[in-house]
Amino acid sequence: MTHRGSAAGGAEETTEGRINDPWFSVAFLAAAFSARVSLMTEKHQRIALVTGSNRGIGRSEALALAQSGADIIVTYRTGEREAASVVDAISALGRRAVALHLDLSDPGSFDAFVTRMRSELTGTWGRDTIDIVVNNAGAAVWSPLGSIDAQAVRDALDVHVVGVVMLTQALAPHIAESGRIINTSSGLARFVGENGYSVYAAAKGAIEVWTRYLAQELAPRRITVNAIAPGATGTDFGGGMLRDDENVRSMLAGAIAMGHVGLPDDIGAAVAAVASENMGWVTGQRIEASGGMRL
Repeated sequence: MTHRGSAAGGAEETTEGRINDPWFSVAFLAAAFSARVSLMTEKHQRIALVTGSNRGIGRSEALALAQSGADIIVTYRTGEREAASVVDAISALGRRAVALHLDLSDPGSFDAFVTRMRSELTGTWGRDTIDIVVNNAGAAVWSPLGSIDAQAVRDALDVHVVGVVMLTQALAPHIAESGRIINTSSGLARFVGENGYSVYAAAKGAIEVWTRYLAQELAPRRITVNAIAPGATGTDFGGGMLRDDENVRSMLAGAIAMGHVGLPDDIGAAVAAVASENMGWVTGQRIEASGGMRL
C-alpha cells in the first residue's frame, strides 16, 4: 500500500488502498445502492392529470393510475365534494392527490388553470411538470335528426373538441419528456349506435384524427398520444341508463363479445396500461375498450 505525505504531515491513503478497506467498500456500496433507489423512486413518482375525474370513468381512471403508482391531479367542473372523496381514496392508496376546478367549455380559463396547477405542483411535489394527461371530461349529447339545434352542436364541439385541443395545447409545455397523453373517444366513432348520437360520435371521430396528428408533433419529445375508445359502460353518463336499466343492458350484452356491459374500472385499467412506462412505442393509436362490441 502506497502512502504519501499530506499537507498536515501525516500519511495519505491512496484510492487503491481505500477500495481494499472492507469498511470503505461497504460504505461505498451502501451509498451507491441508496442513490440508485433514490433515482428509481424519483423516476416512478409520476403525476397524472385526469379531467372530469370526480365521478364515473374519470374516477376509475384516476384510481387505476394511483394503484399503478402515479400521483393524481383530479379536476372537476361541478361536484367538488365528489372530487374531495376521490382525493381521499387516492390518499388511502398511499399516493398524493389534489383537486382543481376546471371548466372544459371555457378555454379562456385555461391559462389561469395552468397557473394554479403549477402552483400545486411546486407546493406539493417540488416540480413544475406532469407526466400523464387523460382528457376524459365530457357530456352526453342527444341529437336525433330533425331536432338538431345549432347551439347544441357548438356546445358539443366546444367540450369534446375545442376544449380538449386548447387545454392540451396549454398543458403541453408542462408535460415531461416521455410523457403520455390519452384522449377519450368512443366506440360510437367506429360503429353506429342508436339514432341520436351522430353529433357526439362525429366529435369523437375528430378527436381520433387529432390524436394522430398530435402524436407526430410530440414524438420528438418522446411523448406518446393515444385515444381510448370505451364501448357501452355502466356509469351515470347520459342519465345512467347503461348502469341502471336492465333491459338496455341485456339488449346490449348480445352485441358484446364478452357478453356484458363494461364497468368504469374496465376503462380505468385500460388507461393505466396505456399510460404505463412500458408503452413508449405505442403512439397515434385508437385503442377500443369495449369488450368486443359489434365486431
